Amino acid sequence: MNTEWIAAAARLQAQQQPFALVSVLRVQPPASAKAGDKALVTADGAIHGWIGGGCAQPAVIKTVRAALADGQPRTIRITPTEETAERTLGDVLEFGMACHSGGTLELFIDPVLPAAHLTVLGDSPVARALSVLAPRVGFTVAVVAEGATAPDFPDAQTVLPSDDAASVCAALPAAGFAVVATQGRRDLQGLKAALALQPRALWFVASARKAGVLKQSLLASGEDPARVAAIAAPAGEPIGAQTAEEIALTVLVAVVAARRAPLAAAAPVAVAGPDTEAVAPTAAKSCCGGAAKKAAAPAKVEAPVEPAVTAVPKKSCCGG
Repeated sequence: MNTEWIAAAARLQAQQQPFALVSVLRVQPPASAKAGDKALVTADGAIHGWIGGGCAQPAVIKTVRAALADGQPRTIRITPTEETAERTLGDVLEFGMACHSGGTLELFIDPVLPAAHLTVLGDSPVARALSVLAPRVGFTVAVVAEGATAPDFPDAQTVLPSDDAASVCAALPAAGFAVVATQGRRDLQGLKAALALQPRALWFVASARKAGVLKQSLLASGEDPARVAAIAAPAGEPIGAQTAEEIALTVLVAVVAARRAPLAAAAPVAVAGPDTEAVAPTAAKSCCGGAAKKAAAPAKVEAPVEPAVTAVPKKSCCGG
């Protein structure tokens, strides 16, 4: 068995890069692949391993890109036809290929995505609770709080002791998720730092009234109106939460929902609060302009992950 894909998978996982594992399920000769053959395939078309010759590769690469975009596995069949065609047969996507070699391949394509990244801004009880809970549901967590130290947040992958927007932008990957849970301490600075990351969705733990006042301050300071409008506040689902841990849980529910939302529902960038409007997504760029930067160690680079969800009900655990 060709094991080239194993080393490639270890390398890409260490780099927090997405890929798909493609396995040959069934073969109808003549075909150069056999059942059980495997390959790792990336979105740029690199293939590590063996799943058949040139006739199979275009269909596999096309399907891998779709699987990496929405995180859903797929089964495909590649079969000879007089003309190139594509059709769905139940849960199998069939590609007809006008290829001289003949033979039929059936393959399973399983996307492997990096852990979603969550930036928590603030050193409040809710922020601390979020930093503990989020890694347990698959997020890598960075905490940004003025004067914070790593022992304060032992479950976070990265702890930044400054909420200066430029410093945060240089140290953390863009296009993840962000929650501002400053709760009265450096609220405006935390929001500015969060906006600098250009997150896919941003929640603010505050009442609608307080959020409205701070949004006006952000606009007055020159922040992008569309991104300010997309800040979700109040944050969280209305479950009657009272303690910091319960409030953190309600916020995390919204973050998980945004991560798991299907690509087709990705029109809004963020969960909308009662006084906000959704904003269309923008291309992933670094928060400081230009192409996205590699995260400074020990932060990991985050691939674009999950899109956002629908509006949060008007009442939440955090007021409003």
